[in-house]
Amino acid sequence: MKKLTVGVFGFGKTGRLVAGEFLKSDEFHLSWVIRESRTDNHKYASRLLGFEFDRGEIYSIDDITEDFYVKNHTDLIIDFSSSTGIYSYAPAAYQGTRIVSAISKYEQQDLDLLKSLSSQTPVLYSPNITLGVNVLLIAGQILQKIAPHADIEIVEEHFREKKEVSGTAKKIAKALNLSEQEHINSIRVGGIVGRHEIIFGLPNQTMRLVHESFNRAVFGQGAIFASKWLVNQPAGLYSMENIIAEMFKQNIPVY
Repeated sequence: MKKLTVGVFGFGKTGRLVAGEFLKSDEFHLSWVIRESRTDNHKYASRLLGFEFDRGEIYSIDDITEDFYVKNHTDLIIDFSSSTGIYSYAPAAYQGTRIVSAISKYEQQDLDLLKSLSSQTPVLYSPNITLGVNVLLIAGQILQKIAPHADIEIVEEHFREKKEVSGTAKKIAKALNLSEQEHINSIRVGGIVGRHEIIFGLPNQTMRLVHESFNRAVFGQGAIFASKWLVNQPAGLYSMENIIAEMFKQNIPVY
């Protein structure tokens, strides 16, 4: 079976682990990695990550010329860089390269461009691309419909240095039509990668939905899951929620 070719934007703490997951996969070929700095320029991501083969040549954002994506065409681009990355790979989208973006926050003009690109190629955007969080999100909405009178609280736990409220927690609050200020409880301790919990309180019982990430490699696994789904879709704007919601419909029987 022919491998799907992939280019990764971002080679920071998370981007490195994402690249590593694609390098491990038998279904993907990591063609290149693009980062903002010129650190390790033209070295191979595979070697830097401890693999014994040459794959995933590293380029600086400054190396992207007008014909870069013609000479280095890939089936997919995976973006774990920053909100400005989209402006660098927009030309690839117009050539049909599919886009998977896991950027935590875009400004409205960035979202407008992402939506524009989705008219040319399949684009999947999910700030938290982990499989478990998106299952949690859909399951929470289902449980809220089953128990609409339950008290609901969201608890998000992250590493001590994370200052802002979790974007995933905000997304959960929005999906459940809850006030962020009143219903999100944040905990910052140690090196917790990420833990999200939705608590449903009823008079004589409590139900809890929990997802916890132990390693940032989970984002790479989510990107692989999303990529395998996206390659079979027509042009359009999608999210991990779309995938999970459809799988719920197909695989969970109603008795």
